[in-house]
Amino acid sequence: MALAADVLGTLIPVGAVGVATRQPQPLLTAAVACASWLVVSAAKNRYSRGELGANRAMLAVLRDWLTMLGVLAVLCVAARIETATAVCVLALVPCLALTVVSRTLMHRHLLAVRRRAQALRRVLLVGEAGAVDVVVAELAHRTDHEYLVVGSCLVGEETIDAALPVPARLALDGDGREAQPDGETVLRCAAELDADLVLVAPGRRMPAARVRRLAWALHDEGRDLAILPGLLDVSQHRVRLAKAAGLTVLHIAPAPRQGLPGLLKEVTDRLGALLLLVLLSPVFAVVAAAVRLSSAGPVFYWQTRVGRDLMPFRMWKFRTMVVTADRMRAALESANEHDGAMFKMRRDPRVTRVGRILRRFSLDELPQLFNVLAGRMSLVGPRPPLPEEVERYDGTELRRLTVKPGLTGLWQVSGRSDLSWDETVALDLSYVDNWSYASDIDVLVRTLRAVVDGRGAY
Repeated sequence: MALAADVLGTLIPVGAVGVATRQPQPLLTAAVACASWLVVSAAKNRYSRGELGANRAMLAVLRDWLTMLGVLAVLCVAARIETATAVCVLALVPCLALTVVSRTLMHRHLLAVRRRAQALRRVLLVGEAGAVDVVVAELAHRTDHEYLVVGSCLVGEETIDAALPVPARLALDGDGREAQPDGETVLRCAAELDADLVLVAPGRRMPAARVRRLAWALHDEGRDLAILPGLLDVSQHRVRLAKAAGLTVLHIAPAPRQGLPGLLKEVTDRLGALLLLVLLSPVFAVVAAAVRLSSAGPVFYWQTRVGRDLMPFRMWKFRTMVVTADRMRAALESANEHDGAMFKMRRDPRVTRVGRILRRFSLDELPQLFNVLAGRMSLVGPRPPLPEEVERYDGTELRRLTVKPGLTGLWQVSGRSDLSWDETVALDLSYVDNWSYASDIDVLVRTLRAVVDGRGAY
């Protein structure tokens, strides 16, 4: 599918535009463009299983497309192919669009089949009992990865909490002189469980030298090996490999909040909020009239929320509840359906009929654009908490408040109130630690779908 999309997306548009505009050698230009696109994609390993399943299609394809323009320019000069630059670039835009769409559809299809327990890699875990339990628990939290743990080869005699088969165990010392070396044992376990990947969790009993000998044995038999680095929720764009005295070192870069990326986010927030306020002014008028005519009380409602660095601010919304809602909350605390610091009820008696509709389509959140325009909030970020919620935060949860809260965010596009408190915190921490401008654009695009879907909005 990927190859077909790339071939058709270059050959047909470039050839058709070349013929229509009477460019010299249109078919040769189309063939060279197609070859350039395929070579650039193949050189960057875009047709591999891992790349086709990655959720970063837009940015990666754009970089490849710009690279392809440079390669194509050099080839046209070298082969003396005459073509108008503007026409050629215009003809290659469908290639960019079609590839982005095809990669996105493939990623979504892959996620769907993984949820049905298909397109998975059968994994044999190797490590100490405690490390194996941690890995199994983390992998069980989500279904968007390709790993299905089918068994474990434990180091030592300790038991594990996970309900996994343990066909064999490795000796504690692992000095390479034992009667049955690690490689032979692990290979036998992998064959018995039909595992196609061995995943090693290094530890005190699995030092680097022992893992190295195991890697030799696995690779000699054509088995795939993966090693856990001990990191949690670190995006690939933050990781850089380096060598030092034979050691493999992982450099973890911080999220680029300062400099040009931070300035770009700030400009996007202010200009985006201003543009949306202008475009959505008719919606503001209709919603304001509906709120005012449907129930007694003001159109707008403000609440004190906590922003970046624990700074309080007034957050504005369209009123969706009766005017006495805040005084009624104490009596409803026992009916809270959320497991964390937030208060949520699917059938909150304080919400008006118009308010339910506004919440269903997130229209009540629109006045927060004024907060974004004033610099108190961002278009994308963690959910802005109430002061009483922040009082219950621990050190980990306070990490969410090192960036501006957002009008939308990973929490909103991943299920909203249907998520548990731990899931909400994990998503916000992932955003804070792994932020990039491209991730903001991705969340904004996904927000449109989440608003239409309405899942978790109440």
